[in-house]
Amino acid sequence: MTQSVQAKARLNRIDSALAIVTALLALLLLTGWYFSDRFLTLRNFMNVLEQAAALGFASLGQALVVLVGGIDLSIGAMVTASNVLLAAVVEMNPALMVPMLVITLVFGALIGLINGFVILRSGVHPLIVTLGTASILNGAVLVYTLQPTGGVPFWFEEFAYGRLLTLPISGLVMILCFILAFGVLRYTALGRAFYAVGGHLEAANLVGLRNNRITLIAYAASGFLAALAGAYYVSRTGVGDPRVGDPITLASITPVILGGIVLGGGKGNVLGVFLGVLLMSLLANLLNYMDVSTFAQWIIQGLIIILAVAIRVGKGGRV
Repeated sequence: MTQSVQAKARLNRIDSALAIVTALLALLLLTGWYFSDRFLTLRNFMNVLEQAAALGFASLGQALVVLVGGIDLSIGAMVTASNVLLAAVVEMNPALMVPMLVITLVFGALIGLINGFVILRSGVHPLIVTLGTASILNGAVLVYTLQPTGGVPFWFEEFAYGRLLTLPISGLVMILCFILAFGVLRYTALGRAFYAVGGHLEAANLVGLRNNRITLIAYAASGFLAALAGAYYVSRTGVGDPRVGDPITLASITPVILGGIVLGGGKGNVLGVFLGVLLMSLLANLLNYMDVSTFAQWIIQGLIIILAVAIRVGKGGRV
């Protein structure tokens, strides 16, 4: 009976978070319609979906880590390191493009695994470990180069700019990643283990779940998705940028909070994270239409986060 009550309360919290982010999306669309006749066009929505890909990849990785009770402050640095690694090694050589793309994605997953291993073996809080990893990666990249470097074949731009039946390829890949994560978390034993480890570590130990394995999988997935975001940026700009990932770490946490993933783990839904990604991407798009400065955009985005969190806490939720 108690478990049933707890499950119902958990679903209510998730529904509340989804309702809040959906309401904010509706309000944003209404505001956009008022300020710009171009905002509610199909062309603009497709552009937003294309531009949201990197944030989507990074936020999904962050969500998986937070679900198991962790946090990953190295995501931005992994985006940068993967971005520069791919562009610098390929250096416009078409023959190296596919092998280096695979190597780059494996590199991201490996860095994630190292994060998870150090956290598990040392007992140090994930915030400190991943912050240290970020410092190492950023330092290594800046030792290598202080300016954009390398290059990729022109055909790789299709990942960022290509269309499939008018839909952006990068946006479709992002959506497929969210669908895969949703299916795994909702319908598989692995997904249930994510929630168990994040929400009730001691209970998970008692029933014999391999907590270490689940944590490693979460951090490896985060690293893989960060590397995918780095590859997206290479496709978009054609070069490796040593500062490209700087804003991504904190930006990746925003949709996680808006979408209802509880910091501390065990509760939340990646559907809410996806809606949070759309919300923040549409907001940035609208503010650009309104000629709002980047610095003012930071203020507005921060206010939205505080508002969403305050509403959830006021309804008895938990951040």
